[in-house]
Amino acid sequence: MSDVSASLAKTETAGLAAPVGEGLASPKDFIELLKPRVMSLVIFTALVGLVRAPGDIHPVIAFTALLCIAVGAGAAGALNMWWDADIDAVMTRTQGRPIPSGRVSGQEALAFGLTLSAFSVGVLGLLVNTLAGALLAFTIFFYVVVYTMWLKRTTSQNIVIGGLAGALPPLVAWAAAADSISLEPVLLVAIIFFWTPPHFWALALYRAGDYARAGVPMLPVTAGPDETRRQILLYTLFLVPLAASPVAFGYAGLAYGAVAIGLGAMMIRLAVRVYRRREGEEAVRAAKALFGFSILYLFSLFATLLGEAIVGGLLG
Repeated sequence: MSDVSASLAKTETAGLAAPVGEGLASPKDFIELLKPRVMSLVIFTALVGLVRAPGDIHPVIAFTALLCIAVGAGAAGALNMWWDADIDAVMTRTQGRPIPSGRVSGQEALAFGLTLSAFSVGVLGLLVNTLAGALLAFTIFFYVVVYTMWLKRTTSQNIVIGGLAGALPPLVAWAAAADSISLEPVLLVAIIFFWTPPHFWALALYRAGDYARAGVPMLPVTAGPDETRRQILLYTLFLVPLAASPVAFGYAGLAYGAVAIGLGAMMIRLAVRVYRRREGEEAVRAAKALFGFSILYLFSLFATLLGEAIVGGLLG
């Protein structure tokens, strides 16, 4: 950990030296602070939780809930970029972000993130229900304080524990619709939670140099690529049957079961390929293939759940 600490000290110096732009920010830069690609996945998984919740919800309330969850996710992303500006300035993948590139100041990003956080939690709690508002507040807190400020720079299990924040949107949406919590949304949270490590560790395998330069103790940096490949395979072997479990509990139909089994088999196949291919470009291609497919895998699972709910509603 001494190497990591030294690297982190260098990173902080580099972050302080990053240029600060004056009057250069555009609306596009503030949209980028929201991490729109991450936000799109949050909105989609939240929509599934909203649609599958029992009872009827007024369309205006449903839209308000989704908007607040989306804004809350964006607020967390902005606060993440504010805190991580120093390491973003070092990593090739993130050097072009608004703060390290100097287009947005850290103070602007902080004010932007705090304002959106207060707005999203307040509106959701007042206009929808307090349970959903409290869960959204916890999600933002967990992502910003527990993951970004603490875990990310201190432990290789950062993405494992911190992944809970990204897994909670379906539960928040379910609570918005039903004003309660049950096993089904908890299963949705568990699927995303156990999907997160193999997804991000696949990326970390071919971005390990970036994380090492930034002093971020991602698993490939602290434990090495071989242990990371082993962990990816273990998590994937647990994830696939877990993803099929909604069928066993009666929460999903045969269509979902077929998708979960078929795509799960491919997910395992790609994880095995990552485990076996450990050298050169073949190893990089295997990690990239798993990373890309994992996005399709999660999207397809939730899209099928959404489709089954819509068809079920149309059939009465």
